[in-house]
Amino acid sequence: MSLIPEKALILIVDDANTNLEIISKALTDVGFAVITATDGEKALQQIAHTLPDLILLDVVMPKIDGLETCKKFKENYQTRDIPVIFMTAISDTETKVKCFGLGAVDYITKPFQKEEILARINTHLQLRYLTKTLEKQVETRTIALSQALEDLQKSQVQLVHKEKMSALGQLVAGIAHEINNPVGCIYGNLGHTSAYFQDMINLINLYQKYYPQPETEIKEQISAIDLNFLLTDLPNLIASMKESVQRIRNISNGLRTFSRQDSDRKVFCNLHDGIESTIMILKHRLKASKNRPEIEIIREYDNLPKVKCFSGQINQVFMNLLANAIDAVEESNVGRSYTQITAHPNQILIQTRVSEDTHHVLIKIKDNGVGMLTEVKEKIFEHLFTTKPVGQGTGLGLSIAHEIIVEKHHGTLDVNSRPGEGSEFLITIPIDESLSTI
Repeated sequence: MSLIPEKALILIVDDANTNLEIISKALTDVGFAVITATDGEKALQQIAHTLPDLILLDVVMPKIDGLETCKKFKENYQTRDIPVIFMTAISDTETKVKCFGLGAVDYITKPFQKEEILARINTHLQLRYLTKTLEKQVETRTIALSQALEDLQKSQVQLVHKEKMSALGQLVAGIAHEINNPVGCIYGNLGHTSAYFQDMINLINLYQKYYPQPETEIKEQISAIDLNFLLTDLPNLIASMKESVQRIRNISNGLRTFSRQDSDRKVFCNLHDGIESTIMILKHRLKASKNRPEIEIIREYDNLPKVKCFSGQINQVFMNLLANAIDAVEESNVGRSYTQITAHPNQILIQTRVSEDTHHVLIKIKDNGVGMLTEVKEKIFEHLFTTKPVGQGTGLGLSIAHEIIVEKHHGTLDVNSRPGEGSEFLITIPIDESLSTI
């Protein structure tokens, strides 16, 4: 089966009209389409408008000879792959070598033999279209393999990340559960301790009322233990311990909220709980250090309804966005003194509200960090893209966050950012996907 398309177009370049007529007739008789030019300049003009499938080119011509014309063909990106067959009465080896050196595929010596011309043209057209077909197949296969490899890598990384987050969630949930038991015991016993101590204070007060003058040994012991201070301070100690235990309980509850294991279906959740549990987990990164004051979290929460979602996955999005915001404000501190940072403090604003159509919740997480260049912003959600040094960023956080919001919850995740002006991430999630879509 021939690879040559119907009406393959041949450009014949020859300054002899007789040759043009003879070759044109021979080619058109067997079904080729033909265009002609009588010199190199006209050939270049011709080819600028119509690209032929093959060129028959005379060597000796006025103005621009065939060798120079061929050179210009091969310098042009659009024409360099078109097969060129030289035609000439000159048959010395040097000329042939020059022709092949310029990229010609063949050489026909005058006077012409019709059968020879047709055979050579058919051969080189077959080769050209075979080459183009193979190149196209290779290109298509390469694209397919590249896409398959990218999909495989993405799937593998996401699987590893999913397993990692699942293991982390189980670990955190387990720790929270183990903490809750002894903490609950301590918290409950502190209440009893406070009540018992109050009973003891009441008893001591009765003794002092009816026996105001105790024995010398008792007086010495009261002085030694500083009874009045003990009676005043111990209630404060118990209250302080209760407050600390309550903080531990809050942390434990926050861990359980953050690590909530998603089922195979969405459930209605309080997004503010998820945000607060994430802030609690990141609290150690927000605290003041010797280099900077505390990073301020500014909350502007609306009265949100519960949202039907995979809460564990949404919490993962909050974690990625807030951790990135902390990274951004810390990077903005480079070169600034403690006093300068205090004058213009690091801040992360978290806003929530219900959309005007009342079918979606909108969440904004905005920092006053370093911001992003346009080219970075355009790639920020791409798989494996990161601006962090090797070993400090995987390029997965934001791409997975985008997948969770857009693909898993049919919402939107957008970013606004400029260098030096911080970054603002905007999340839109349907309150109940069965009632509305974006």
